[in-house]
Amino acid sequence: MKIRPVILCGGAGTRLWPNTKRHQAKQFIDFGKWTLLGQTLERVKSSLFDAPIISTNSKYLKQVKQHLKKHKIRKFKIVLEPIKKNTAPAILSTALIKDIPDEQPLIFLAADHLIEKVSLFNKSIKKNQKKLTNHNIFIFGIKPTKPSCEFGYFLTKNNKVSKFVEKPNIAKAKQIISKKGYWNSGMFYLRKDSIINNFKKYQPNIYRNCNNAVTNAKCKNNVYYLNKQAFTKASAKSFDYAILEKTKDINAIKLDIPWSDLGSWKEICKMYGRNKRQYFKKKNVFHRPWGSYVNLFNGKEFLIKELYVKPKGILSLQKHHHRAEHWVVTHGKPKITLNKKYFTMKPDETIFIPLGAVHRIENPYKKPVKIIEAQVGSILKESDIVRYKDIYGRV
Repeated sequence: MKIRPVILCGGAGTRLWPNTKRHQAKQFIDFGKWTLLGQTLERVKSSLFDAPIISTNSKYLKQVKQHLKKHKIRKFKIVLEPIKKNTAPAILSTALIKDIPDEQPLIFLAADHLIEKVSLFNKSIKKNQKKLTNHNIFIFGIKPTKPSCEFGYFLTKNNKVSKFVEKPNIAKAKQIISKKGYWNSGMFYLRKDSIINNFKKYQPNIYRNCNNAVTNAKCKNNVYYLNKQAFTKASAKSFDYAILEKTKDINAIKLDIPWSDLGSWKEICKMYGRNKRQYFKKKNVFHRPWGSYVNLFNGKEFLIKELYVKPKGILSLQKHHHRAEHWVVTHGKPKITLNKKYFTMKPDETIFIPLGAVHRIENPYKKPVKIIEAQVGSILKESDIVRYKDIYGRV
């Protein structure tokens, strides 16, 4: 039996666009002729998988259909949530669709994850298929590349998950990694009957209401409109909290592959830094007295550029009225001014420059400085620079 991929596609992108009503859902952002949902749809075209099911809400129906058409996916089902209820009701509702057999293996994928080395990922899915039962759950762990407080972790004993740790601080993250902890990717793999049995046992309220929502759903053109009255009564809980933290039968599939949920501008900057060659165009290089910069990608209300600050180069002390900035240092040790603070940064360190903050980059050393910068705002032009001091006489 082929594996049925379920793509969870309801995220709103609020982490990337705080303090704004115009935030874009991350899975639909054009990062340069590709989106995270598009990449996910391409991954599930493998012969390993059956036709995908997409769980989303009515606000995103049009964009989901556009993506399915663009990626030439003709067989699919869409399950529409009438109201946001977190991942537990979303996961259960898709599994309860009547034409999915009880022993059907289901893999739950986030629409906004970037996965490289897909062949290794698929190999691990195939290898563990025969181990699925009517009660166990497999979760995918990613070997950490560094201590991070942006992800949850889990610890294992003989490949069974022994403990989950919600996003820890850096000191705790280092401790978890020393105990061979893995990042919790939020991807799950289990059979339909296992989902049903676990929800009946641990979350009878969610099971009863989601079952009613699916039974009384309206279906038109492969789109299931879940019954609002029933679905609204289901408790809003994450799958981790509702099921994973209660059941004892969780197996870990450990992966050592490049993975990111591009959940922060730091991760997005690093992604552009890794793939700089495919975005670099000579016509987008601009020279300045302090060095140069290259515009790598101009997106919707964001601009990614790489700054090159030559030895002894100093940018003007400046602020912006219409944009905030996120910097990731990739080379050298820049000296930073941020309002009344002064400090030196090292490679792989990141900093946020809020809208209106007075800031400056200096390179007092003999080695050049390189920074990947994400500008986020309504106006992303050089005209939005207010200079206070400048050694090159540009004030």
